[in-house]
Amino acid sequence: MEHSLQTTNLADILERVLDKGIVIAGDITISLVEIDLLNIKLRLLIASVDKAKELGINWWETDPKLTARADDLERENRQLRQRLTDLDATLGIEPPRRVAKRKQERRSVAGPAAARSG
Repeated sequence: MEHSLQTTNLADILERVLDKGIVIAGDITISLVEIDLLNIKLRLLIASVDKAKELGINWWETDPKLTARADDLERENRQLRQRLTDLDATLGIEPPRRVAKRKQERRSVAGPAAARSG
């Protein structure tokens, strides 16, 4: 008998929390000789989906990793990157990443003086 009352109370509490929402906030700072080395800000909102939408929070609807379209978007991005690479090759244009990498290689081969001047 006592067990069922506790379960009902827990269920009521959970229902109230989800209906009203609850915010938990906290900051953690790790310092050494009065110099902040690490600062972590924690913010946690627990609420039902309906309550979150009512508050204007709906980031999960547009997050590509959480939507059913995530795989489609990733595939489309790969296809677009390949088309750009093919277009660059057709036009004889070197992709920007390779140009930057080649400049970096030249600087490291030429030495520190060339890196400072160029």
